[in-house]
Amino acid sequence: MFEAVRERLADMEALAGRIEPAASLSDLIAQNRLPQVTPAAFVLPLGLRGGKADAAAGLYRQQLAEMLGVVLIIRSAGDATGARGADQLTPLRNAVIRRIVGWAPPSDWTGDETIGVFTLARGELLSLRAGALVYQLDFAVDDQVRI
Repeated sequence: MFEAVRERLADMEALAGRIEPAASLSDLIAQNRLPQVTPAAFVLPLGLRGGKADAAAGLYRQQLAEMLGVVLIIRSAGDATGARGADQLTPLRNAVIRRIVGWAPPSDWTGDETIGVFTLARGELLSLRAGALVYQLDFAVDDQVRI
């Protein structure tokens, strides 16, 4: 599903091929660095939330919500206050939301489309320092496990 989300965002001109998996963000954090070119986006797994389950006639089903995050990083050289980054954030944030919300990705559980579509769970400013703005969007999609 995470690769499908990256592909869904790939043709966004504002991100121009700068959409990376969680491991790339982890490497940057470990090195205390930021991406060289921004804006950049990172797609992160945020976990699963289990829902109602039922079992009948040898079939087990459980609702679940798969959650993922898209971390946006915007740098503005010489912008210690982050004001220019904040001006760039709103249109980029809204474009990512429009691209993801309402879309049904392929299910990692069934191989078909998920039973729901992505919804926006929240957006949050994670950091604003030294001319770099880091903002995270969290999305959830309902799915079902069938065994």
